[in-house]
Amino acid sequence: MTPILKLENIQKSFPGVRALHNMQIELMPGEILAVCGENGAGKSTLMKVITGVYHADAGNIYLNGEKITIKEPNDAYSKGIAIIFQETSLFKDLTVLENLFVGHEPRRQVGPFKVIDYDLMRSKAQEIFKFLGVDMDLDVIVDKLGVASKQMVEIAKAMTYGAKILILDEPTAALTNKEVRALFSTIARLKEQGISMIYISHRMEEIFELADRVTVIRDGEYVNTANINEVTENQLITWMVGREMSNIYPKTDLEIGDVMFEVQHMNRSGLINDVSFKLCKNEILGIAGLAGAGRTELAECICGLMSKDSGKVILNGKELEISDYKDAIAQGIVYASEDRKKYGLVIAMSVMENTTMSILDRISKSSLINFGTERELTDQYMKELQVKAPNRDFVVENLSGGNQQKVLLSKALVAKPQVLILDEPTRGVDVGAKYEIYKIIEKLAAQGVSIIMISSDMPELLGMADRILVIKAGKLVWEVKRGPDMTQEKILEKAL
Repeated sequence: MTPILKLENIQKSFPGVRALHNMQIELMPGEILAVCGENGAGKSTLMKVITGVYHADAGNIYLNGEKITIKEPNDAYSKGIAIIFQETSLFKDLTVLENLFVGHEPRRQVGPFKVIDYDLMRSKAQEIFKFLGVDMDLDVIVDKLGVASKQMVEIAKAMTYGAKILILDEPTAALTNKEVRALFSTIARLKEQGISMIYISHRMEEIFELADRVTVIRDGEYVNTANINEVTENQLITWMVGREMSNIYPKTDLEIGDVMFEVQHMNRSGLINDVSFKLCKNEILGIAGLAGAGRTELAECICGLMSKDSGKVILNGKELEISDYKDAIAQGIVYASEDRKKYGLVIAMSVMENTTMSILDRISKSSLINFGTERELTDQYMKELQVKAPNRDFVVENLSGGNQQKVLLSKALVAKPQVLILDEPTRGVDVGAKYEIYKIIEKLAAQGVSIIMISSDMPELLGMADRILVIKAGKLVWEVKRGPDMTQEKILEKAL
């Protein structure tokens, strides 16, 4: 059978960086091909070559056996190739209907003029959403939609171009479990209609559920392709990281110290309901719960990012006065946001500027920054956390997701926290980078830092936490220590 899409010997370099080398990929008609690799392996660059965002320096692209050139993204659309990014590229102030056809609106002749045929647009849109099994208001402004609905609009938009090849880039990263199941139903429906899909994800369980075959790339080079039923998760991980990993969670049995941090009767109207807990020295405390349960809001109330109605925060026996986040940092409580691009980092700035931005007052004298100290601190944390960047002045936006997450951790650690609150610390991070982040967390705990880890990744909590709190509708409903009762089933039961 002739592949619907084939890339051979693709080369792509940027100044000082070889992004792709002898890359190859084959997508068969009606198949779901998973593409795996660590952050920075070249997946995004490869997809941008396929969709015409980048031009390959060398190599060939074939569509249905015919050699083609993809000049730019609209050319890819015209050839039936569409991509659904993790962060949607819709016009937020336009309606769903307008977004579906923007740039290629159907037109009809009215006298000497060609005008947009809104009736035809609407009937086509209704037909597409009916096919996708989605009930969608075509006249709603896109900005008012949730993440899952926006993704459905992106898929529908691809269908307006008659897409035969759909690239899904981390489509479930920001979705709830219910939304993920709905997306998977849509993917199954698309596959039944003969749509070929490239599926990019760091979540192994999704790859094994959806994919027919899997291609692994590492450091910009092709590694291997296998039928999904002929490969194990450990084998995939070995191909991805270039070494065997018998245990992704480097958890050791640290001796837990005395209580050093307490939250007493924390309340925030409609969000947090009388939550109290204690945290010991050297302890990793996991916080579990469904999306919207109030986990992030609890963290923000603790560190002054959200005002609380009542409640006490006590560190080393002393009640803290925290009116804003600056107060929290000054007193040893540091928070690393779940949304690194929106709240954690200024991605248009350098690694150094991001690392030190929260402690500039500590490395300044008479309002003048000591740039030597700033450089030394940045180099220290880049080395300790193994941040893969050409230099400290490299712009964070151009780093891989895993390395952006390490910069976020550097920014937190340079503030010398006694209590470190990590909100979804490995979201959007590949398995190799996850392991490195887990090692950093374990090392911090061994050094006496007390850690609160909020996570939707249940195996992550089970693998790293000494104790887990379960939050439901803003209320603490269960607490469990590491042991036979700390299971995924019991935690989900309490969360539900």
